Amino acid sequence: MPTRIGEVIESTTTSFTAGAYELLTAPPFGALVRAQARTEGMAVYGLVYDIRTGSKEPGGRALVRGRTYSGRELYDAEIYHEHPDLAEVLQTEFSAITVGFVEGGRVYQYLPPQPPPVHYSVYECTNDELASFTETTDFFRTLLFAYQIPSDELLAATIRAAARARQANERTYLVQAGREVAALLKDDYDRLTAILRRIRP
Repeated sequence: MPTRIGEVIESTTTSFTAGAYELLTAPPFGALVRAQARTEGMAVYGLVYDIRTGSKEPGGRALVRGRTYSGRELYDAEIYHEHPDLAEVLQTEFSAITVGFVEGGRVYQYLPPQPPPVHYSVYECTNDELASFTETTDFFRTLLFAYQIPSDELLAATIRAAARARQANERTYLVQAGREVAALLKDDYDRLTAILRRIRP
């Protein structure tokens, strides 16, 4: 059963941003997430392309906490143990590009009629759900031609995650995905080889 990890705090036709319920806990770059839609039996799929943690205050910034006035030094996780209040002043958020939706049990790899509503639930997809969604590769084109996101890195990370989700068939999927990318980028050899290097087992 997927675990609810956050809720939508900003939503557009092509992407959505979620606030994570736990500080510093967000799905990894390239993870497939599912946001609940307003329509019954419908959810929107997105791939995480940006993760950030900062002040909850608009325009605010986190303060340095690694050195106390008494001269005591705190390092890394120690800072969070020493300052449990950080969970109240900081927030972790992640943004996902919309790559499809599910309605009535059927998956579509194009934009849904409506984006997920603000404050609706977001879940990290299970390996089975990831493997099922990536059986079709229409979303590859969406990623490759998306602007203002690290599209090549995102596609490579998603392919690696989808291959791992298949366990015994990992290599088979990598070869199949590599062929799909090659067909889409047949006129851009440099970009193609850069992506293929990133998905090489």
